[in-house]
Amino acid sequence: MNLSAVRSPFSVSSLSNGDDRKFSLGGCSSYDTDSVASRSSGVFSGYDTLDIPPSYDFYTNTEVFGRAKKSRPSLFQLHSNPQDDPSPPPLYEESSVDKQSPDEDEPTEPPPEPARFGWAQGVMIRCMLNIWGVILYLRLPWITAQAGIGLTWIIILVSSSITGITGLSTSAIATNGKVKGGGTYFLISRSLGPELGGSIGLIFAFANAVAVAMHTVGFAETVQVLMQESDVSMVDRLNDIRIIGVITVTCLLAISMAGMEWESKAQVLFFFVIMISFASYIVGTIIPATPEKQAKGFFSYRADIFATNFVPGWRGPEGSFFGMFSIFFPSATGILAGANISGDLKDPNVAIPRGTMLAIFWTTISYLFISATIGSCALRDASGNINDNISSLSGECLGVGCNYGWNFTDCMTNKTCTYGISNYYQSMSMVSAFAPLISAGIFGATLSSALACLVSAPKVFQCLCKDKLYPGIGFFGKGYGKNNEPLRSYLLAYIIAICFILIAELNTIAPIISNFFLCSYALINFSCFHASITNSPGELHQGDHTFYSKWLSLLGAVVSVIIMFLLTWWAALIAIGIIIFLLGYVLYKKPDVNWGSSMQASSYSMALSQCVGLNQVEDHIKNYRPQCLVLSGPPCMRPSLVDFISTFTKNQSLMICANVITGEPSRGTVDTAAKISTHLKWLNKRHMKTFYHTVVADDLRAGVQMLLQVTHNTLRFIS
Repeated sequence: MNLSAVRSPFSVSSLSNGDDRKFSLGGCSSYDTDSVASRSSGVFSGYDTLDIPPSYDFYTNTEVFGRAKKSRPSLFQLHSNPQDDPSPPPLYEESSVDKQSPDEDEPTEPPPEPARFGWAQGVMIRCMLNIWGVILYLRLPWITAQAGIGLTWIIILVSSSITGITGLSTSAIATNGKVKGGGTYFLISRSLGPELGGSIGLIFAFANAVAVAMHTVGFAETVQVLMQESDVSMVDRLNDIRIIGVITVTCLLAISMAGMEWESKAQVLFFFVIMISFASYIVGTIIPATPEKQAKGFFSYRADIFATNFVPGWRGPEGSFFGMFSIFFPSATGILAGANISGDLKDPNVAIPRGTMLAIFWTTISYLFISATIGSCALRDASGNINDNISSLSGECLGVGCNYGWNFTDCMTNKTCTYGISNYYQSMSMVSAFAPLISAGIFGATLSSALACLVSAPKVFQCLCKDKLYPGIGFFGKGYGKNNEPLRSYLLAYIIAICFILIAELNTIAPIISNFFLCSYALINFSCFHASITNSPGELHQGDHTFYSKWLSLLGAVVSVIIMFLLTWWAALIAIGIIIFLLGYVLYKKPDVNWGSSMQASSYSMALSQCVGLNQVEDHIKNYRPQCLVLSGPPCMRPSLVDFISTFTKNQSLMICANVITGEPSRGTVDTAAKISTHLKWLNKRHMKTFYHTVVADDLRAGVQMLLQVTHNTLRFIS
């Protein structure tokens, strides 16, 4: 390369504090910077230069219909001297796929755009529907009866705090770069790297598939109760739930495989049904109770009922704070429903934080409100017998119902009460002004949540399959249609859901997935914290996000892990063991990916700190290590020489294998010098801790001199 041909873009000739600053550009006449900035396109800081400014298209995947896509210039093009070559290659070449023939001057019709959703329909409504699931309608009154209004509020607030912190962490990561398809897996893997990203991606996809079963069983349970009230039965209670659940999840699979547009329309319909059911419930708590409702334990708002239900009333094997927490927590796990379809959003950087945080806020308010209202209106125990009033019975009367003319002493003593919020899962239907609307709300909440999970699990798993981190799963990554729908992953999630639907017990399925979701949230918060402390370019900085704090993310991760062990310690150990196994597999296989993770940034930061610390170490015989520059050429061509020098270094000191490529700088020599990965793999396979360096020079002597100059400072610095 002729260095004399290189001209400095500009040199400073005068600089003052006024507005008449002038620059001399490459020996040309002076230019007023204000006039230059006004004439410039503004791409390169507002100044005209002799160098061609970088094009934005080189650093994005921007493709505009009707315009050829540019590619980055090659090293050969940059090194070529335009003065020596009368016809140099164009600096910006069009790629082969973008080159058009002369007959293709007129653009053809652009390809159809896939469906894209905004923050409301794509994230907020989807998250709210996924949070308003089976637990809200069928278990929240029962949890209120068990834990009391006070502890139920604590359970709700603790769950919302964990999901809120996770939502802030997710939003911070989502707004800090481009978010593609894959949702949670994409966020974690591109932040913490493939090791933790791959393991948590598998677990999160599995948890969503099991959540499909949980919501479907809740729907089937409601249908079975309605059938029982009408004296209709197919086999028995458990088998009826299984049959209804399998039929339901099959219909949901058909909707999911029809495409995201149909699925999104169904979600909006479910949202309006739930809103109507809420209105019916609120009206039902206000209107006076009929004798039939009073016999079932509902008396509208009463202060003494609120005081009685404010304290816990533990019953059964689940009767504990963490037992109730494990059953309730899956209801708060729908916060990532929007992030999981990040590839189908118009603007994920805006939609994910706005929609997720609003969904968490409104659903938390609704849970607190329903817990307080149902606990202020309904008794824990009631017989449902309209003849159990004080006037028709004699003897001792127990319970708050005595104050309103009802005696439920017999069923309370014998523990045979079939109504009341401690015994009747359909209490919200009983309280409602029009019970069928609550049933419709249950159908909407359970089906929408099941549908959202049935979409989320395949989307996450498809992204994981495409990255090829684990063997044997690539088959499920194939996409179909304009939206690249993962039909094979849908079928896999469908099979997993059916396996858990056969359990047919909601209280058994809910705790299973609590640990998996808590584990996912812990990893999300930790990845956000780790990305912050590494201070990599483009990573998270506290000043960029108003409500984000790296220490809050760390707190969320620690609390999630602690609660995992407090809920079910053996399930927490199993979940952590699975992650460690999957993590060890990826570390052993070392997949050929480079996502610029915070783990790599942390390794660089630690290595830099250690090297700088060597400046404070004085020379001493105990610190001596031989440092060798080995003119090996390609190391695999001289294995004996490399092995001989490695007997000196013993993987305890510096060893640099060097290769000198002789010849003029050309496309071939530059590309040859750049291909060092195969040589590094050969060295790593022989377990040698060494560096490999290649230079291009006119002859061997000049190349060796260049190597000595380059490595001398390194050797002196390390020694």
